Parts: sequence; C-alpha cells; structure tokens
Amino acid sequence: MIRVRLFWLAVWFAAWGLLGLAHAQNLEAAASDNSELQTVPQEIALQRQALAVQRDAILKSDEQRQVLCWQKFAVNACLIESRRIRRQALDPLAQQELVLNAREREWRSEQRELRLLGKQPAKQGTP
Repeated sequence: MIRVRLFWLAVWFAAWGLLGLAHAQNLEAAASDNSELQTVPQEIALQRQALAVQRDAILKSDEQRQVLCWQKFAVNACLIESRRIRRQALDPLAQQELVLNAREREWRSEQRELRLLGKQPAKQGTP
C-alpha cells in the first residue's frame, strides 16, 4: 500500500514537472512570437501532450496493479480497487481536457468572427 502511494506521488510530481516544462516552453514561444493568434493553438497542443503523458503513466501503473492483483487470492476485490484508483486519477485529467476543449472552441469562434469582420463591407449602413 505504501509502495502504491509513493508511486502515485512520483507520478503527480512528474506530471507537474511536465506541465511546468510545457508552460515554460509556451512562455518561450510567446516571447519569440508576438502573434497571439499562433500561441493559443500551440499552448493547447502542449497542454494536451502533457495530459497524454499523465494519462499514459496512470494507465501503465494501472496495468501493473492489475498484474499484481492476479497474484492475490481476492482477485476481484483487488481489480475493483484498481479500477477505482484509475478512475480517481483520470477524472482530474478529463476535467482539464474539458477546459482545454472549451478554450479551443472559444479561440476558434474568435477566429471565425475576425474572418467574418474582415469580409464585411466598409459601409455597414448600406443594405
């Protein structure tokens, strides 16, 4: 049990480190490119990559827990606990992904509005 908790602590610290790295890379990209229009998709892509790394780490640890479960006497109880732990770990990632999706939708709608404004005639009073 202690080994599992230590593993989860290591996973979370690694995940936060990757998010910090993604944030630092995003800041460097923003500093080098003044155009905000290009940094939003790059930032979202970096955050999605960090979430994917976290998800992979969680799924690998879940596979390891399931392998250990098959060596125990109470296999079903262990597998149920393993699934519960996996769901608890994946739920925050799903919430973060929903936030990223909303942010991407907002950015796309802003881009669409800008394109439409660029296509409008100079005189808006005329029919």
